[in-house]
Amino acid sequence: MLIAYLILGVSAGVLSGLFGIGGGILIVPVLITVFGMDVLHASATSLAALLLPVGILGVVGYYKAGLIQWRSSAWISAGLLCGSALGALLAVHAPTAILERSYAAFLCYSGLNYLGFFKLLKRGPVIEQERREGSIAAFLVVGFAAGIIAGLFGKGGGIVVVPMLMGIFHYKPKEATGTSLAALQLPVGLPGVLVYARHGDLNLGNVGWIVGGLVVGTFFGTKLAIGLKPALFKNAYGIFLLGVALFLLLR
Repeated sequence: MLIAYLILGVSAGVLSGLFGIGGGILIVPVLITVFGMDVLHASATSLAALLLPVGILGVVGYYKAGLIQWRSSAWISAGLLCGSALGALLAVHAPTAILERSYAAFLCYSGLNYLGFFKLLKRGPVIEQERREGSIAAFLVVGFAAGIIAGLFGKGGGIVVVPMLMGIFHYKPKEATGTSLAALQLPVGLPGVLVYARHGDLNLGNVGWIVGGLVVGTFFGTKLAIGLKPALFKNAYGIFLLGVALFLLLR
């Protein structure tokens, strides 16, 4: 069983390195469906596993490739730290069905956008837009929104950060992924973990095995992501988002 937790961590780490998402998007569903945890314990376990800088090897890879915007990453981290506690409070005190479906709709829109679906509806040539710098307040809002999702569903928050960086600030896919992954290396989910622990939903017994797998998997996921062609990377991310949205809607 411990090996299964390690394999889960490696798999989640590969996704983390590929898409800058933290890995919780895989950890939580698997803990529920395979390991039999309830949603609160699964979310708490995922957030706890993501507290340590498990993606640091991935960050180094993106840094060497010049794909991290450190200023925006730092302010996004600050927003994540504030938002995760609110998300966890919502999770332990309120039904999440409506929020989860709204989240799935957002992911569905983002996935279709990255696959170029909405470009087909427009006339005229598509103009490649330059990256926008953005204000401190804007990046704090991005991080805060992602922090709420992280605390609510036990995810790292990158599943929100990456689409917003690409859609609002016109980051290139790999640049958004590297910046998001860097923002997740600080213990931004700590307030949420403390809320879950106080509510009695946190068991640290198997977290260490998941953490070990995350470190290894993120390294290989980053290597794979940096080597992909930009168009292929963007399409892969769009398909991934649509798959997550479908899972949330059907479960």
